[in-house]
Amino acid sequence: MHNITIIAGARPNFMKIAPIIHAIQNAKNEGFNIDYRLVHTGQHYDTNMSGSFFEQLEIPEPHVNLECSGGSQAEQTANIMMSFEKELIANPADLVLVVGDVTSTMACALVAQKLHTKVAHVEGGIRSDDWTMPEEINRLVTDSITNYFFTTSETANVNLKKSGVAEDQIFFVGNTMIDTLLKQQPNFKKPQVWNDLNLSDGHYIVMTLHRPANVDEESQLKDMIDEIIAHTQDLPLVFPVHPRTAKILERLHINHPRLHTVEPLSYLEFNYLVERAKAVITDSGGITEEASILRVPCLTLRDNTERPETITLGTNELVGTNPKHLKPYLDKLFSGNWKKGNDIPLWDGQTAIRIIKVLKEMLP
Repeated sequence: MHNITIIAGARPNFMKIAPIIHAIQNAKNEGFNIDYRLVHTGQHYDTNMSGSFFEQLEIPEPHVNLECSGGSQAEQTANIMMSFEKELIANPADLVLVVGDVTSTMACALVAQKLHTKVAHVEGGIRSDDWTMPEEINRLVTDSITNYFFTTSETANVNLKKSGVAEDQIFFVGNTMIDTLLKQQPNFKKPQVWNDLNLSDGHYIVMTLHRPANVDEESQLKDMIDEIIAHTQDLPLVFPVHPRTAKILERLHINHPRLHTVEPLSYLEFNYLVERAKAVITDSGGITEEASILRVPCLTLRDNTERPETITLGTNELVGTNPKHLKPYLDKLFSGNWKKGNDIPLWDGQTAIRIIKVLKEMLP
């Protein structure tokens, strides 16, 4: 039996691993001798991740939750490593599969290698070249000790080759996040806020802000929101707020009749809003991917991106973190001149199937 331990530490990780679990289950049903163990490190405590969250993704609840939330970066890394070491010794695997770029990705890859277990990294090779982002450090460390890389783009392949990774370790398979998006698109669910605010297709903007560069510097956050309000005409701004951002907004007394802060939404509700929005203003990497596939204009409030294909092929533009840079982009949006976006290679809903095909050939 080929045993694969799959690691997830935060909500977006589960969107990335759900299709892999489905593909493993299908391979097993077809007689391939494979099984998996899903380990949730508990890195992010998320009230939306109840049983219904796993039901929506059509995956079983994790086999174990290591409950390693809270603490500083170092404390959290150490807690995950200590807990996962016990877990992996008790439940040995032929391969540890990590996804994305959260602390759990790096910590569990380190533990696996020290226990002489091979590591596969789904979404390997992406780079922002911004070492102030904890995610970038996680990517660099993980990729330096990974055996097999499942990549989302040609750019990621080039990054890996430049760092000395051999061609036969790299498998360009596409993006499992998009597998989930396309599978779940028919199930997108109208959130309560749709009726509460009397929203209609194409007549509102969705916002998300959570990166420290945007929300920790209070005057920066205030200036950014003021600029957004000033240049979005009469459209409602729907802003599902991360708890840490909510506290800062409260302190700053930021309110405006068109700015509607709402509780964080479920995956199906949030993407219902994205699909029908005039545009998305965000600092999240994952949302730029989803908006591009849904062909919704996306304005990214960051100075760099690890997903350049969302700009070259998708509907995303890198606005930067200077609030004064927003106006020309919003003017372009309202003049109807936003780019339409193209297909992104292998972002087609079949990525997990390609991953399992590689695993079948790779596992002894």
